[in-house]
Amino acid sequence: MTSTITPDFAKQGGLIPAIVQDYRTGDVLMLAYMNKEAFRETQKTKTAVYFSRSRNRLWRKGETSGHVQKVKEIFIDCDNDTVLLKVEQAGGAACHEGYKSCFFRKIEDGKEIVTGKRVFDPKEVYR
Repeated sequence: MTSTITPDFAKQGGLIPAIVQDYRTGDVLMLAYMNKEAFRETQKTKTAVYFSRSRNRLWRKGETSGHVQKVKEIFIDCDNDTVLLKVEQAGGAACHEGYKSCFFRKIEDGKEIVTGKRVFDPKEVYR
């Protein structure tokens, strides 16, 4: 899955956004960041690897929960500074709060509405 196209990591200080979609449904699951090493590792292993800004290190999605993301397709935007990953999500949830998508809340009439259903209990998964 290694490509001759390489995103421009220098443009945004070494990190680029990675939009993650469910391969089958097109649902947006999450937004993460990648550095050059995470991008290469993702291509090599065909599983999603990101750069965790809070941990300041590579983060292999699912390393704690087991909810890995198998990468089916990789797209790069026209400005060469954003990646779109289409993935098969193990465990049915991408969100560390137990929802399928990290985007499980919406704002309607100034109020927060939870639109998703929990797939797993985070207290059980992240002991």
